[in-house]
Amino acid sequence: MSAGLDSMKLALLQCPSQPGDVLANLQRLDHAAAEAAAAGAQLLVTPEMFLTGYNIGSAKATVLAERPDGPRAQAVAAIARQHQIAIVFGHPEHDDAGRIYNAAQCVDAQGQPLGGYRKTHLFGELDRAMFSPGPGDEPLFDFHGWQLGLLICYDVEFPENTRRLALAGADLVVVPTANMQGFDFVAEHLVPTRAYENQLYVAYANFCGTEGDLAYNGLSCVAAPDGSGLQQAGREATLLLADVTRAGLATGRALNSHLATFTRQP
Repeated sequence: MSAGLDSMKLALLQCPSQPGDVLANLQRLDHAAAEAAAAGAQLLVTPEMFLTGYNIGSAKATVLAERPDGPRAQAVAAIARQHQIAIVFGHPEHDDAGRIYNAAQCVDAQGQPLGGYRKTHLFGELDRAMFSPGPGDEPLFDFHGWQLGLLICYDVEFPENTRRLALAGADLVVVPTANMQGFDFVAEHLVPTRAYENQLYVAYANFCGTEGDLAYNGLSCVAAPDGSGLQQAGREATLLLADVTRAGLATGRALNSHLATFTRQP
């Protein structure tokens, strides 16, 4: 386990999607990583399917799908090493059987993989046409003494997913997302509720602008274990910064006993 940090600065990239242009998205990631690192962030979080775009269709998702250690992951690892910042990024992955997943990975500041996740709850025909559901059993990973878990977009709207991570000991749940207009409730109310009922931090990074026939609603946010909103973006492109602290975890866990009461049930 790495040396523990009493506090961490998170950077959430909120931006329009650039579908199909992997090189441009890697260049944007490089710029965002430089800006986040200069601001003192230890972890940069990007939206769902950031490297390829989300609304790309089944044929393109199949063509662009790579193994978890493929060229795109190696390119992100190089950016992480250059700027000395950990990065959570999303893209389509395939397994050895050829199944395609909506996936997210985290690499550390040395470019080493820390953990990965494949989306379990597929939203609408767009998701279901492109992807197979993931297993939903990926473990937590250690990040500077903090226990981190990953979910993707729609997954956080099902309480069991965050509760699974909380019961495993999560301190922070990171959620790359591609949430759309009409669903402001998720960022404004549901994400803080997930943080409150599980006594952990939730970081939710979304697109803004449009992508094909989708209009994203922005509102990227970081919610604290007491249910308060640490930071929330508006509708426009931004790099959202938020500090998460051990003291905040302690306050949230002392405030209520939802998780402890749940774990005592037969």
